Amino acid sequence: MIWDDAPQPAPARLAVADWLRVAIRGPILAAVVFGPLLVLLALRLVERPIHGVQRPWTPWITQGVCKTAFRVLGMRRVVRGAPMRGTGAVVANHSSWLDIFALNASKRVYFVSKSEVAGWPGIGWLARATGTVFIRRDRRDARAQQALFEDRLRAGHRLLFFPEGTSTDGRRVLAFKPTLFEAFFSAGLPGMQVQPVTVAYHAPPGADAAFYGWWGDMGFAEHMLRMLAAPRHGRVEIVYHPPMPVADTDGRKALARAVETTIRAELEAQGIAP
Repeated sequence: MIWDDAPQPAPARLAVADWLRVAIRGPILAAVVFGPLLVLLALRLVERPIHGVQRPWTPWITQGVCKTAFRVLGMRRVVRGAPMRGTGAVVANHSSWLDIFALNASKRVYFVSKSEVAGWPGIGWLARATGTVFIRRDRRDARAQQALFEDRLRAGHRLLFFPEGTSTDGRRVLAFKPTLFEAFFSAGLPGMQVQPVTVAYHAPPGADAAFYGWWGDMGFAEHMLRMLAAPRHGRVEIVYHPPMPVADTDGRKALARAVETTIRAELEAQGIAP
């Protein structure tokens, strides 16, 4: 994460009651996430030889884990709109590592992430196990990545992209980078659609509006501690907007602008974007 335009919150000062919540929620959340992951990996040993790249069984485990994680935190998850049907990709704004749980809980998706994430402790392991597509931002890899995207989309996977390229404070949408949108215009993907999805975080009462944002040089452990210690949580709203047929747009830049505008307008309508 390199985006640091917004001032970051001071490190949390936790009282005894806060540490008690961490001590209770932390082990439960770890068991909820990593326990079923072992089951997923074992099941994948059977699923892979039978179904190959397709994953008809294991995503159910991922969805269950992500839904349960929000219950452990005591955070409401509200879903509006309908996930798309047919061949297509999902594009969302990016505020936090919590996005991964919020979007996985609502619909079977496979994230497209920068290659560095594969090496992150904990998160990288989870990402690899759940079928994340790792890419390098190098034009020399463009053709191979295009072929990989097409294979996954033909297998019925919904690939999910974060076109901002980094996470934010959750109160704004950065300009969408159009580079990855080029993959959607392949002749090998007839009927391709792109569905904008807004992930909108509402802070707990009395908390800073950027409470759920994870950006700049904010550490993962620090942010996780803040989430576990919170006496009350707000909510996250996942809004599925109507899919946009790629054939109806005038190139990758126009498509990127249209998706970005839709998501930003939703944040503004919810009173989140300044």
